[in-house]
Amino acid sequence: MGSGGLGGFYGGLLARAGEDVTFIARGAHLEAIRGRGLTVKSQMMGDFSVSAPATDDPGTLAPVELVLVGVKTYDLDAAGEQMRPLVGPETVVLPLQNGIDATDRLARAVGAGRVIAGVAYVASFVEAPGVIKHTAMNRILLGEPNGGPSPRVERIANMLRGAGIVCETPTEIRVSLWEKLIVLAGTGGVMALTRLPVGPLRDCAEAAALFRGAMEEAAAVGRACGVPLAEGIVNQHWDMILGLPPAAHGSMLQDLKMGRRLEVESLNGTVIRLGREMGIPTPLNFAVYAGLKAYAEGPPAMAV
Repeated sequence: MGSGGLGGFYGGLLARAGEDVTFIARGAHLEAIRGRGLTVKSQMMGDFSVSAPATDDPGTLAPVELVLVGVKTYDLDAAGEQMRPLVGPETVVLPLQNGIDATDRLARAVGAGRVIAGVAYVASFVEAPGVIKHTAMNRILLGEPNGGPSPRVERIANMLRGAGIVCETPTEIRVSLWEKLIVLAGTGGVMALTRLPVGPLRDCAEAAALFRGAMEEAAAVGRACGVPLAEGIVNQHWDMILGLPPAAHGSMLQDLKMGRRLEVESLNGTVIRLGREMGIPTPLNFAVYAGLKAYAEGPPAMAV
């Protein structure tokens, strides 16, 4: 459900492994998949092409075993309504959105018992209609929203592993969701605000301090919400940032450059809102949010 950089990449790997995949897409991307199949370009996984059914109308399909949800957070509620025909008694819905609330939002549309929780670490994007470019990472974490082992989680994890996807099933998926939100406070919000990729950002002391500070605030909010985050989680994330190629950048910076909508509400906006509820100050995240809010629905008409 959503066959862009994330859904197209993982759906392509599943189709290549022989799974029965249907891509739900729209526009020129949909027509290209219908006409030529989906191509994935990846030095890590190897270039490949697959042919699979594609549609923009989930209502034409019968209930499925798994709905892998790859839409952006701002399209998630609409996607939940549209995917209802896909969800039967045994269907599992796996959201892989940024942020921490995708499971709850989809549960309101299709039922709490149908939706598990997932976290994706992957760098991929639509290079051209019908073509996915994969540049780094290939890892999914999934689990039951309330924690603990689960036969359905293990079944899905094994299927993903069979497609060449690194897959982990942590006991407490909430920690994994918050760990990614913490890093996205920087790689999402701060990178988009400064318009800087990793190299110039980490080499500028002030920008680096903003990056680390935004992550520290997010970690403090997560702990206030009762999430048992490791004390050194921000240092771990920063060490990861130091090891990235200088040109690496987050998807929100890419979206900003392309004039697309931004996921700022689900990232820095979430940190601010929960911080207010928990009584945790988040001035750096507020500065990032304020600087990007006018771009949330795309570039303002007066933007230069």
